[in-house]
Amino acid sequence: MSTSSLPLADRVAIVTGAAAGLGRAEAVALAERGADVVVTDLGDMTETVAEIVALGRRAVAVPGDISDWNLSDTLVETAVSTFGRLDIVVNNAGITRDGMLFSMSQKQWDDVLNVHARGHAALGRAAGAYWRELSKTTGEATYGRIINTASEAALTGSAGQPNYAAAKAAIVSLTVAEARSLGKYGVTANAIAPRARTAMTAGVFGESEADGFDALDPAHVARFVAYLASPRAGSITGRTFVAYGSMVALVARPAIEHVFTADGEAFDDVTLADTIDAYKPTPGPTLADELAALESAAGLHP
Repeated sequence: MSTSSLPLADRVAIVTGAAAGLGRAEAVALAERGADVVVTDLGDMTETVAEIVALGRRAVAVPGDISDWNLSDTLVETAVSTFGRLDIVVNNAGITRDGMLFSMSQKQWDDVLNVHARGHAALGRAAGAYWRELSKTTGEATYGRIINTASEAALTGSAGQPNYAAAKAAIVSLTVAEARSLGKYGVTANAIAPRARTAMTAGVFGESEADGFDALDPAHVARFVAYLASPRAGSITGRTFVAYGSMVALVARPAIEHVFTADGEAFDDVTLADTIDAYKPTPGPTLADELAALESAAGLHP
């Protein structure tokens, strides 16, 4: 295979949650395009490593819990000591502990926030420190790509997953902060809100159909992740994308909807209430409505 067909030739990536599902598909997609990969998970990563090696690339597995802050330092050190560099971080590892907020335990809350929010932040910190030092040493911008995994739950809320929705919303904001703080060193940071049929979503999406196009095949999302990791995406940073099937949707950044002002120097109680009460927003589709329409068009669950 020629180098020109491998946009990630000789790049080095870390992929979390890579034993199966979306993380495994992402690790393999990066390897298919020429990257060597450090994979991490609590589960058995033997098959993931074997698949990467079969593609002619190198892989090393580092078992561990991504919510352990120190594991991220080990992952970065392993990438650099084994392969000589680090270029790409794909934060994929995640869990769910569903429940309504009024009946949720502290452990349910902490477990999800620790794996998602802390896990993403820890690896972003470790990789960011490496890229910052590299840029300062060379005096040049480095090549750094962070791809974080958010969720539509962060964008629309999820009544039965308040912990998951909050963690994923934290990841969206973390991604913007990473883009702003690391951009001057040559690093981009983006988030995906993926839909894919994995063990974690088995109860939602069910089994794949035997024939026809499977919009929930993790390979579709993995292909987009490989694009975000590539040089072609070097100008894209701080953005969130919904991705599944043959569709990628760029989510708009938060925007001011309306400004309320008082005639005097400040609102009093009455004018504040009256001014806000007088506002009649123009009805329009919500983000949830728009995503539902995309779902329907893609032949997914309405």
